[in-house]
Amino acid sequence: MSYFFHPAAEAEYLESVAYYESKRPGLGAMYLAEFERVMHAICEAPHRSAVERPPDVRRMRMKKFPFTVLYRENAGLFRYWQ
Repeated sequence: MSYFFHPAAEAEYLESVAYYESKRPGLGAMYLAEFERVMHAICEAPHRSAVERPPDVRRMRMKKFPFTVLYRENAGLFRYWQ
């Protein structure tokens, strides 16, 4: 399965990567790796998380960064909001 970003979330995602990288070299890459870990978990078991916002928006927290991934399944694709 694959995922795509809501346009506003994509901008926030890219800003987050740049922010963390500006704070410490390599921290942006750590953020990317954590995000990919979360998205892999979501794609592997999308219904693991409970519905947070009806009718079908779910969430999964990042462990190493203060972000939550909001997502919903859409014909085998996942839409992401941060």
